[in-house]
Amino acid sequence: MTGTATELDRDLDIAGATRSERPWQTVVWNDPVNLMSYVVHVFRTYFGYPPPVAERLMLAVHHEGQAIVSEGPRELMELHAQAMHDYGLWATIRKSPE
Repeated sequence: MTGTATELDRDLDIAGATRSERPWQTVVWNDPVNLMSYVVHVFRTYFGYPPPVAERLMLAVHHEGQAIVSEGPRELMELHAQAMHDYGLWATIRKSPE
């Protein structure tokens, strides 16, 4: 994949920006396999999050069992979830609550 997830978000959000429907979310779940430092690395590498944001999201995954790492159109969230799977993380998508 070329570019960052943030660039992909900008490119694909054009269609979703005009819709009034609820956005979708990419959720990363806690697992017994991946190190916390690796999860931070994935969030920084794929999403381009700065260290404090990546660490906050990782701690939410670790302590709360999950973290919403991205929100937007369904197709984009599916891409993000697949990317998380490719990195070995557990991820799903869901509609944002009303």
